[in-house]
Amino acid sequence: MKLANKVVLVTGGSAGLGAEICYEAARQGAIVITCARRIQLIGEVKAKCQELSGKEAYAFQVDVSNPESVESLYEKVMTEVGRVDVLVNNAGFGIFEDFLQFDLGKAYDMFEVNVLGMMVLTQKFAIDMAERKSGHIINLASMAGKMATAKSTIYSATKFAVIGFSNALRLELKPFGVAVTTVNPGPIATEFFDKADPSGEYLANLGQIVLDPTKLAKQIVRNMSHPKREINQPVIMEIAAKFYMLFPHIGDYLAGGIFNKK
Repeated sequence: MKLANKVVLVTGGSAGLGAEICYEAARQGAIVITCARRIQLIGEVKAKCQELSGKEAYAFQVDVSNPESVESLYEKVMTEVGRVDVLVNNAGFGIFEDFLQFDLGKAYDMFEVNVLGMMVLTQKFAIDMAERKSGHIINLASMAGKMATAKSTIYSATKFAVIGFSNALRLELKPFGVAVTTVNPGPIATEFFDKADPSGEYLANLGQIVLDPTKLAKQIVRNMSHPKREINQPVIMEIAAKFYMLFPHIGDYLAGGIFNKK
């Protein structure tokens, strides 16, 4: 069990990819801390993690957009658990709409959860990791942060920010023995799209490009034992993102055509 007795904290751990990461970490022997706003759901995730690992697991309610809630989470974790070896910043949401009609109040909300809240929480645990000279931070960004498409203006902006933050943080924390991994997934078959695209058309149009959250979770958890700089999935979108950077005109064609299914 590769993560035996490692403490893994996952935000946005009540369902979808976050819950699957919790379960896979538990299978690998980790002591799992699942965190989210929906207290009943994280209680269920906690119970399943205990069953899978045979170890204690924890469920703490948190609203990452609220600094006071983040502070409370940090104090509970340090008091009741003592440390975090792997922090997975998975909490986030998206809304896919044309920018000209976008409610910018929702844009503030998205930045508070996807970027600012993630930074506040990361700083808390990164300070402790740096002092212990051990730890791993995994930030969930998105392929939307590498290759923006129409109707993802605000969401892409938040994920561009997560990628930039992660790249700089990786360099700052390396001397302290703390690893930083950025995960850039394409669309995943989870309830994320209940809010991002209520019509359901986006996932239906993408077909085989859509990722299985269970398989992606396994890849992320494997990375906890052997940290990588980035995890990019699916491969076809990773290749397209490289084209997007190297050949901008081809990149616009791909982003505006093949991968523009919203």
